[in-house]
Amino acid sequence: MPGRKKQAKKVSGIARLRARINKIDQAVLDLINQRAQVATGIGRLKQRNADRVYLPSREEEIFDRLENLNKGPFPRDSIKPVFREIISACRSLERSLKVAYLGPEATFTHIASREQFGHKTAFLPEQSVKDVFERVEKGEADFGVVPVENSTEGVVAHTLDMFLDSNLQISAEVILGIHHCLLSKLGSVERVRRIYSHSQALAQCRTWLRRNLPNVPVLDAASTSEAARLAARDKTAAAIASAYAAEYYGLGILARNIEDLRNNYTRFFVVGKRGGERTGRDLTMVMFSLKDEPGVLYRSLAAFAKRRINLTKIESRPLKGKAWEYIFFVELEGHIEDRKVEEALSELERTCVFVRVLGSFPKTRRISQEVMV
Repeated sequence: MPGRKKQAKKVSGIARLRARINKIDQAVLDLINQRAQVATGIGRLKQRNADRVYLPSREEEIFDRLENLNKGPFPRDSIKPVFREIISACRSLERSLKVAYLGPEATFTHIASREQFGHKTAFLPEQSVKDVFERVEKGEADFGVVPVENSTEGVVAHTLDMFLDSNLQISAEVILGIHHCLLSKLGSVERVRRIYSHSQALAQCRTWLRRNLPNVPVLDAASTSEAARLAARDKTAAAIASAYAAEYYGLGILARNIEDLRNNYTRFFVVGKRGGERTGRDLTMVMFSLKDEPGVLYRSLAAFAKRRINLTKIESRPLKGKAWEYIFFVELEGHIEDRKVEEALSELERTCVFVRVLGSFPKTRRISQEVMV
């Protein structure tokens, strides 16, 4: 009898706590709906004033404020994923955004797009970076998401090259932690007879493959998502792809985090018709071509050095149709509306054949991780 009373008391205690959770959940839901009503009002004002529906700077401001206000025990790193979806749903009441990305579905670019815009967005997979740019240029998509560099394999040259012929601006950046998995319908690694993956993913997992599957042939696929699709159809094969691809294609995960370097990140640009608004914590990307003179690059960069403007990246690309002539891409800390940035660019123009600002955008302080939803 004492045991039954103790068990009944325990069940009664759980029931009371669950009843409290139900009341809290209802209060949270009521507040979310209140937020949605206010967001709808803001949406009407935006339409009247022809303002932008999506402002990366405003969303970063919301995430920063809430993370600083959080007193726990709710995890700080869970605030952005939760509120990203709330914001995405509220934004869809104004107008559903269309976002083109380098596809197909379940690629890391798809994951980065979901991380940036939330699920209440119309995502449009494209076969190439060029197709993403063209969708946005034609107004068939509001924004595009494209990879620009990986911490292991370096810059994605084709993305930079697109800015030579496009007037699109960089609106935001997304930095995604890249974690590769070995996916298959097989029950064990030992049964794998071939592996599919994209060349970049294979390059990032060379050491793991050499140690664990040295004699298994590796076949190149158009994307990690395509590799997962092939593995889903091939009963003897595995794929190197994301955990999300496993969920999407119904595959099991034989091994997780098989990338050679743990700090493996890919950076993506969000491109649109306009750059980002000034936040005080911004980056600006500039493209320019120089006259063929001794010391001209040194003199050009001096425009930034004398104003103590930090350059975070310098890349060069061949100028199409002109042998041994180059375009330089420079990323710097600051916004195009900052006075010292304006002055530096004015000085830069005096030593260049041409200068073009590719966009100012908020500098992200968060490394997004793949979240299964």
